[in-house]
Amino acid sequence: MNMLPRIAIFVSGSGSNAENIIDYFRKTQTAEVTLIVCNNPSAYALQRATKLQVPALLIDKKTFREKETLLEILQAQHIDWIILAGFLLLVPPYLLAAFPQRVINLHPALLPKFGGKGMYGRQVHEAVIAHGETETGITIHYANEHYDEGLIILQARCEVNPTDTLDTIAEKIHQLEYTHFPEAIEQAIQNAKHL
Repeated sequence: MNMLPRIAIFVSGSGSNAENIIDYFRKTQTAEVTLIVCNNPSAYALQRATKLQVPALLIDKKTFREKETLLEILQAQHIDWIILAGFLLLVPPYLLAAFPQRVINLHPALLPKFGGKGMYGRQVHEAVIAHGETETGITIHYANEHYDEGLIILQARCEVNPTDTLDTIAEKIHQLEYTHFPEAIEQAIQNAKHL
């Protein structure tokens, strides 16, 4: 039997993108989401995992930095891809080495603008407004050892209007994420099969 590539989604917050990705891959024959990894015990993503019947692993910063523990779990689960969907910790070198060009991050801006440590969620949208940007968007990229600097897979754009607020920009960004993130992951997995 030909096993589908197995995805672990790493998340720190609500997990709406994680749920969208799980739903997307349940309708395809490309891959399957088999694990949610979360570093925040109060994250709503853990409730989503229960609802969607996807096993969840709660980790702390110390465990995340230790090669033996997390890597052993991921290998025992036969994980092929790591998807960072609102995950706020920097991926340690051992994970990048174990999953070369198989760790994909989503950033809610058009990198290289508004990236780096501390730039996530509303902070990004606040910066977009403060700088008077006329467009913003999302960047889906391979993770490397620096925040938001890996090779870009896809960017999608939307206009920023003078009447936009933090909430309206956030909503536009969410729509781009829900549309493009699962498709970009699927494309990366399919491309990797041909290498």
